[in-house]
Amino acid sequence: MSEKKMTSSRKHHLKSLMLSIAASMLEAEAAEAEEERNRYMEENCPALSLPESIQELQALCKKLHQRIDAVDEERYDIHAKVTKCNKEIDELKIKVIDLKGKFKKPALKKVRMSADAMLQALLGSKHKVNMDLRANLKQVKKEVKEEEKEAIGDWRKNIEDKAGMGGRKKIFEAEA
Repeated sequence: MSEKKMTSSRKHHLKSLMLSIAASMLEAEAAEAEEERNRYMEENCPALSLPESIQELQALCKKLHQRIDAVDEERYDIHAKVTKCNKEIDELKIKVIDLKGKFKKPALKKVRMSADAMLQALLGSKHKVNMDLRANLKQVKKEVKEEEKEAIGDWRKNIEDKAGMGGRKKIFEAEA
């Protein structure tokens, strides 16, 4: 099944045709967008006629302020909708990635940070938590046995007392 290969001149010709068609489409879109903009401006922004009296000028200012407020409310509503849609898109992307099951864990960098700095980073600078882990540990005091202190004393004296027959007798007397 041999496929006929396209010659380089034919490829170049088709590519140039596609680029010229795309350029004409972009020009048409730009002209259409400009026309749409002009139509919108004519509908929502009529020609400004400046009144001659102060009262008419004040009425015009009030009318413009009302229109500005309406446009700001509309802009705020649209912005809220866009942010909500962006969040939904991000959540759906995460769900798609989870469903694919090909989630690669990023390589984490080692960070040397104390417990206090970590809590401050998590909770923010408003919450100052001092976490001294050693202060929360129980204090354990080692009790030194008194017998060991006596044994540590003069060892020569103990050996001399227990030396010979008398020493054995003392050992038996101490155990009994």
